[in-house]
Formats: sequence, C-alpha cells, structure tokens
Amino acid sequence: MRPETAVAIRLEDYASAPYRIDTVDLDIQLNPRAATITARLAISRQDGTPEGTDLVLDGDALELFGLAIDGLPLTQDRYTVTPDKLTLNEVPTHPFVLEIVTRINPDANTELMGLYRSSGTYCTQCEAEGFRCITYFLDRPDVLSVYTTRIEARKGEAPVLLGNGNLIQSGDLPGTDRHFAVWHDPHPKPSYLFAMVAGDLAHVADTFVTSSGREVDLKIYVEHGRENRCAWAMDSLKRSMKWDEEVFGCEYDLDIFNIVAVSDFNMGAMENKGLNIFNDKYVLADPETATDQDYANIEAVIAHEYFHNWTGNRITCRDWFQLCLKEGLTVFRDQEFSSNMRSRPVKRISDVRLLKSHQFPEDAGPLAHPVRPRKYTEINNFYTATVYEKGAEVVRMLKTLLGPDGFRKGMDLYFERHDGEATTIEAFLACFSEATSTDLGQFARWYEQAGTPQVDVKSQYNAASGDLTLEINQMISPLPGQPSSDPSVIPLRFGLIGPNGDDMPPSSVTGAKVQGDVLILEDKTQSVTFSGLPSKPVLSLLRGFSAPVQLEAHQSADDLLFLARQDCDPFNRWQALQTRATQDLISLAAKAVANQPLKADPQLVDAFGDVLTNEDLDPAFRALALQLPSEADLARDTGMNVDPDAISAARSTLRKALGSAHANAFKSAMSNRPTGTFSPDAANAGQRALANQALGYYAASGENDIEAVLTNAFDRADNMTDLIAALTLLVHDGLPSAEQRLEAFRKRHEDTSLAMDKWFMVQATAALADGLERVKALTAHPLFDFANPNRVRSLVHAFATGNPTQFARIDGSGFEFVADNVIAIDQRNPQVASRLLTCFRSWRAYEKTRSAHAEAQLLRISSAEKLSRDSRDIVERCLQ
Repeated sequence: MRPETAVAIRLEDYASAPYRIDTVDLDIQLNPRAATITARLAISRQDGTPEGTDLVLDGDALELFGLAIDGLPLTQDRYTVTPDKLTLNEVPTHPFVLEIVTRINPDANTELMGLYRSSGTYCTQCEAEGFRCITYFLDRPDVLSVYTTRIEARKGEAPVLLGNGNLIQSGDLPGTDRHFAVWHDPHPKPSYLFAMVAGDLAHVADTFVTSSGREVDLKIYVEHGRENRCAWAMDSLKRSMKWDEEVFGCEYDLDIFNIVAVSDFNMGAMENKGLNIFNDKYVLADPETATDQDYANIEAVIAHEYFHNWTGNRITCRDWFQLCLKEGLTVFRDQEFSSNMRSRPVKRISDVRLLKSHQFPEDAGPLAHPVRPRKYTEINNFYTATVYEKGAEVVRMLKTLLGPDGFRKGMDLYFERHDGEATTIEAFLACFSEATSTDLGQFARWYEQAGTPQVDVKSQYNAASGDLTLEINQMISPLPGQPSSDPSVIPLRFGLIGPNGDDMPPSSVTGAKVQGDVLILEDKTQSVTFSGLPSKPVLSLLRGFSAPVQLEAHQSADDLLFLARQDCDPFNRWQALQTRATQDLISLAAKAVANQPLKADPQLVDAFGDVLTNEDLDPAFRALALQLPSEADLARDTGMNVDPDAISAARSTLRKALGSAHANAFKSAMSNRPTGTFSPDAANAGQRALANQALGYYAASGENDIEAVLTNAFDRADNMTDLIAALTLLVHDGLPSAEQRLEAFRKRHEDTSLAMDKWFMVQATAALADGLERVKALTAHPLFDFANPNRVRSLVHAFATGNPTQFARIDGSGFEFVADNVIAIDQRNPQVASRLLTCFRSWRAYEKTRSAHAEAQLLRISSAEKLSRDSRDIVERCLQ
C-alpha cells in the first residue's frame, strides 16, 4: 500500500526524467501467492543529465530478490531500498542493462492495483501508478519504452496467457506442468499501459480488415459460460474501428486486439495497448440480464477504450496534469461515435444531464479543480467528471469555434506531429492554432480555471427600430482556495424564434463576433444587438449546450413553455421544459419547508402532456423530456439550506399531478412496446424508454389498478429493461407485492452477478421510511461482497448518491452509515473508498442540522487510524 501521506505534486515543478528506459524485458513467473518478476531494463542517461546522478525508481510493497547491472550483482552499498523507492548510486555513464528481481503476492492484493487475481484469473491495472506494484521503475507517463513480456504459469491454472502487442512465441516447458507465452509491443509506451492476463478463460473471435487491407484478429476473453453474452461488445468494437478510420483517419496498428472482461475492477475499463481490460459490466450483455442503458454503455465504453489507441496510447501525456489530453479528448470522440450510432439530440441531452449532475456540483464545491489541475496529492482522485466530461466539452467548443474542417485539420496535424510522443495541452492547442491560423490563447483558459462560468443575459426589444439588444455578463464566482477567473471564450449558439415557431434571421449583428448561428463571447461584459427583426422574438440561447456554462436568460414562464413546444433545437426544447419544471419544483419545496399546501402548476402539467402526445417527436426524446429533474439536480439549483425531504415531497407532488392528469394517455403509451425479437438498437430502446416512463407516471396517478398493472408488467417482461423498470416501481412505491417480486428476481438471477447488482441497487435507492435499515441488512446478505467494487457501488454508493432522503436523514444516521463503510473499505481498497467519500462533497449545502451531522462524520473519517492517502486527500479537501 502507498504511504498514508504524500506531498503535493505541482505542474510548475515538472522536470523530465534524468534517465530513459529504451526497452523493457519482463519475465513473469506466476504463482498465486508468490509471483516472481524479473525485469531487464535498457537504461541510458538523458542528454544534460550530470554524471553521478542517482537513478531513483518507484516501488510499492515489493520484495527485492535480486539486483544487477550488466550481469554483475550489486552490493548493498550501491543501492537503498525504502517502501516506495529504489535508489541506485554510481550507475554507469554509458547505456546499461539493469536487472531487478521482485516478488509479489497477487492473492493478497485487495487494492486491485498492479498484478492481482480476480476469480482465479491473474490480471493487471497499472494506471495511474500501478506498475510500481510489479517492479521498480520510472513509473511516469513520459518514460516510453518498447516492451517484451514473457509470461509463465501452470498450464492447468492458466491455460490462457495474454500480453500487450503481438504474440511472438508460446509453448510448453518439457518435463513440467508449465507453459509460456512471449508478447512484443513494437510501439513505445509508458508503464501505465502495461498489461498481462493469465487464467482459464473462454473467448469469442472475429476479424477486422483495416482500410489498408490488413486483417486484425479480434478476441474477447470471458469466464466460461459467458461467451454468448459478448456479441454486442464485438459488434461495437468492429463499428468503432471502422468509424475511427472514416471520421478521424485512425487505423489500428497491431495484428491482434484483445479484450478481457473481469468481475473485480476498480474502473470501467483500461486501454492497455492491444490488451484492453474491462469491468465485465461493460462487456457482457443479453436481453435477459442487460438493460438498454447497459447496451448503450457497452457500446460507448468499448469505443472509448479503442479510441485511446491513438488519443492516449500512440500519443500519451507528458505528465498526469495533462490527463484531460487523453481522457477529455477521447470522451468527446466516444460521444461523437454514439451520436452517429444513435440519436444525436438524445445523446447530447444525456451527456449534458451527466455533466450537470456530476461535474457542475464538483465545480461548485471543495473538490473543484481546473480541467488541467496545477497540483495534486493523489492522482487517482483526479479521474473526475471535470477531467472527463468537462474536458470533452472543451474539445467540443474547439470544434464549434473552428468548424468541422478546421477541427479535422488540427487533429490531423496533432496525429502527424506527436505520434509516439508524450505531450501537453499547449502542444495540442498549437496544432489547431497553426492549422487554422487562429489565436487560441484566451481559449486555453478553459483548461486553467476551475468553476462553471455564469452567463447572465438581459434582453430589450425596440419595436420601432426592430432591434433586439442583449446585455451579456460572464463571471466565475471564486471558490475558497481558488483564484479569481478571467473571461473565457464562450461560443453561444442562438436562435431568434418568431410567433409561428420559425427562426427569424437578423439583418445584422453587432457587438460580438458571429460565426453562422454562434456568438463568440470574449469579454466579461458585452452588448450585442440583432437588427432587422419584424417582431419581438423569443430567445433560444445556448442551443445544443454549446458551452459548459450556467445560463440565466431571465425568461418568463410563458417563453419557456413556448420554447418547450416550438424550438427547432431539440436540446433547448428539452432544456426549456426542464428549466420550467425546476422553477416549479423549487417553489414547491420551499412551500413544503413552510408546511404550506402543495399544488403543481397546471400550465406545466399541460406542457408535459403535450410532449407525451406529440407523435412527431422521437420516442427516446419524449422519454427524456418527460423525466423530471432529479432530487440531486434540484438540490444543486437550490444552492444552500437544502432539505432533501422537501425536495422529495415536491417531486412527488408534480409526479402525481402529471400521472393523474394524463392517466389515460400514459396507460396508452405504456402499452406501446416493441414487438418481435429483442433488439438494443436506438429505435427499439426509445420505444421501451417511453413506455416505461409512462408506466412510472401511471404508477403515480392514484388509479385503483396500479399494483395489478405493475405486477403484470413484471410478470410479462421478456427483457431486463422492462423487468427492472417494473421492479423499481414496485419497490420504490412500497407496494405489498414488492417483496415477492424481489424474491422472484433473486431466484431467477442469483447466479448472474451483474443482474444481482441491479437487485441491490433497486433496494438501495428506495426512499422508504426504513430505507437505511434495509440497506444495512443487505450488507449482510450472502450475495453481498465488500471485496467486489461493483457490488459495493450497487449498494453503498448507490444509496449515498441515489437516495438523498435516507443518506441525509435529519438524525445523521445515513451519513454515519456511509462513513462507517468508507473507513472499513479504505483498509482494503482505497480507490473504492475515496470515490464513495466524494458523496460528501456538497455537505455545506444542506440545512444546518444535516450539514452539522455531515461535518461530524467527515471529521471522524479524517481522524481514522491508517487512513489511505486517497481518502485523506478527499476528506481534507472536503473540510477545507
């Protein structure tokens, strides 16, 4: 385990490594409790490194069994070993081969970093700093080496031996029960991209012919008996490979591409060169066990990890401060892929919902940091929504500003110039600036400033002149410990809608740069005038969510409902209805706090009904538009003195009002499901989404047959999407038949871990009076396992993030339960614990009684003995 404390690492202190490692030859002798790794490193001094400079290698909990330079063993006066370093003095001035022999215990590795075993299968996870758990090394992303890996194991224990790159040799060892395989990756890579897998695995195989005519062998390895659940993942992989060639000109560069799915994994997946290792929830799918959302997630994550082959592997990060260079860019690429595979408007709305629910709260609290942070204590804690989702939005803005052709020119130059390098954000932006002759100096602030820009727009129409004038102000409110921010470049896509619903083009625009339908905001305050308008338009601003900002346009309720019915931009149509619903729900919550009667706005209820019955709209869009802002969304927009019980009461009021007002329409819609063989495609998934959204509203309607309708929906469901939708409503509404259906689900799926994760999650997120007690009891269930990250996330993390009224109980018991689990889990898996701990990030926003309870639990966590540096970093930042 890494040391409990660590000093802050700062971007301005970056210096290149004094030594380089040109080649790495690994010999891995596998044993469950005593694996031996022999590393032969071809090392040479970097130009400018003074003679006599010590060679300092990173390590973590390694047993050192041998050390030699050019075949000669080193005496103990030539090196020093500490828990996290191996320091060699008097190393040769000429290139030399350093041989290091270490021993590790894969079975005891509960942190799931480095080399460990998952259900009997050896596998690795080396990002960000896991390679140092395998051997001593310059474990940093700017040290690029060519790897050759020999893996040896008992044939009966691990008949499958996989490594990075191409297989160049394999065979049995005569007279033994062991065999070996040698893998060679010709592409220099950093240590975080190293991977190996060994175990008794089944696989499915296919091929892909690249644009240049090369045939690539594709294999997906899974536990035996799961092969029939890999078809969608394989199809997604092949479509990803073809799309990347067509859209970005990126062709795959090895003879083999392997994916391995394991059940114990801290992350979603990992892009190791030629050997992607996945959490099996992002590989395995069939109609019986996977929802439509699971299929969409698999498609996106398979694509994301494959796209890393160029944006992350061929071109990697100089240092971890540049993490968004691979992650934000690759998220943008996978979002574009999914948009092309499915409905672009629906995908855009889904991505923005994720951004607002995860990244906006991060930007507004103690865990805020720039897309490129300037310092960190524990890098594992910076795999955040800011780096991934906001990082993707920054790339999207770049494309908006430069246009599709300019963006492609910049990407082409980036691939050409930096292939095989570890590089920086500055180098990335320089390619776009040079390719399009554009000054991106001010745009670069998006990478440097924490917080979400607030854009305030006030409008005034002059009927005599036909001029519409906007007074626009942008700012970022400085957070504690964060510097004040300068104006960013904000592309604000707009429309001016006339009474008939059509956009009215202005004759001219003054006060800001304009590119088509995009205003380019560059100053803190700007006055923009649209001229030549025959009548007062309704403003449609931030179309397509063209920038990750908080927009306040001061629009009336009538204008918002007009946009919800008339805007030609699907995103803003959805956003207008969400904004209006948020206003009403926050007002209802305030009345609930004051113990006043609650009644939903009839006009809003009618507007939702219009969406439901508008057959011209895509069913998937209608399903999203009908979804109310979540309790977390409302807490975020409320800001301070948040009362989760009041918010829950407000949502229940509006949900019931919608259900009762449109009960017949909902009943009709919930019956309109796809027929025939199940398909996860966008059209069928959209139909199911609308039907199940309607089922949920009908359940809130107060009709006499609700329980019969829900039990019938559960009993007749022929796919997991419909089954889990009905079960969730039965459980969350506390209906008598819920327990019987929970038991039926368990008996049907208890041997399928991913399905049982859903079973736990349904119960964890039920906002019932005894919800906390139910979750506590489930931690003792025979199928619950604290050692499995997916199971912990499905119960404890789902409770903390998806059940606000129970997590934030007024007596503090929900906070205490989660804090207990953070402390316990931290002892075996700090990464899982620290991610669970982030659920406290908005603790100051609660009303004073709840916030006091939350603070007390954070202080208790901070005082725990032997708290990992992962968790200590989060808790200290939350308390600062």
